[in-house]
Amino acid sequence: MLKKFDRRLIFEDGTYYDGYSFGSTTEKVLEIVFNTSMVGYQEILSDPSYTDQGVVMTYPLIGNYGMADDDYETDIPTIGGFIVREYNDEPSNFRSKETLAAVMEQYDIVGISGIDTRQLTRYIRDVGSRRAVITSVETSVEEGIEIIKNTPVKTDAVSRVSHKAICHYNMAGAKKTVVAIDCGIKLNIVRSLNSYGINVIVVPYNTDAKTIEKLHPDGIFISNGPGDPTDVTETIETIKNLIGKYPIFGICLGHQIISLAYGAKTYKLKFGHRGGNHPVLNKKNGKIEITSQNHSYAVDTESLKATKLTATHINILDNTIEGVECVEDKVFGVQYHPESAPGPQDSDYLFKCFLDLMEE
Repeated sequence: MLKKFDRRLIFEDGTYYDGYSFGSTTEKVLEIVFNTSMVGYQEILSDPSYTDQGVVMTYPLIGNYGMADDDYETDIPTIGGFIVREYNDEPSNFRSKETLAAVMEQYDIVGISGIDTRQLTRYIRDVGSRRAVITSVETSVEEGIEIIKNTPVKTDAVSRVSHKAICHYNMAGAKKTVVAIDCGIKLNIVRSLNSYGINVIVVPYNTDAKTIEKLHPDGIFISNGPGDPTDVTETIETIKNLIGKYPIFGICLGHQIISLAYGAKTYKLKFGHRGGNHPVLNKKNGKIEITSQNHSYAVDTESLKATKLTATHINILDNTIEGVECVEDKVFGVQYHPESAPGPQDSDYLFKCFLDLMEE
């Protein structure tokens, strides 16, 4: 006997897909995006940058290796949902402690399987990322469109995922101390900084410059995070007041915040960059780096020309800016994720560059 569809994905233009439920059965309105990574659904699920988003996984089989305690990028996942072709609820992995569906249910993350994810990805690629509701199959398309229209777009994602208090991640025999401004920081960023002998003091996104200076850091780090970078006005203002005082390094949203602090502009990409194999040209040495990415916004190339920043990295696929720096101020940032795991590690040198700046 064939299993009946029980969930429906309805887009704001009336396009819809029926499938099967897994995880939470809550009705949710989400921005739908896609990720082309072949592995790493646990890291994606626990990456705060996916807050309020429903992620289409282009790899067809999801859930087959379960969930391991050591692979989370945050303690409390805030992703909105998963849309997959085939969900496997019987993982084969000696490290697995729970199934993906059980974790999703625990953190109110919705899921829908049985979707033609290749067709859905082409749809998003053609029309762009857009909002949709994951709901009961009994919900009509017209009702779904009304639900989306009546659900406000949230702009406070960073404040929801950021630490609420200062937190220390210390290393024995540390060489330097970095204050990391948490806009949605991934745990592997902290681990990467620690691996270079750096103590990390994580502070909330809205911590002002004077408070940071009292912590006596050797450098400032600005993390990744969700949403529109122009919404994070407190962090932008803090960086403006710290430029020139300390070496500063930003990743993803942090890279965008650096650019905005220098006077550049950002814009939303049609469907963003999300995957583990994006080719990026390092303009400083002419090499191509294969990178892990997850972002909806990019730095405007023309606006960067009027600032003290220069572009250091360019995306080969669409020529968007992937890195900036100001040598004079010892400030740099990259749009991609050098700490990403699982994923390419050939851009890990950037943490060493940051340490070198602090040791000069």
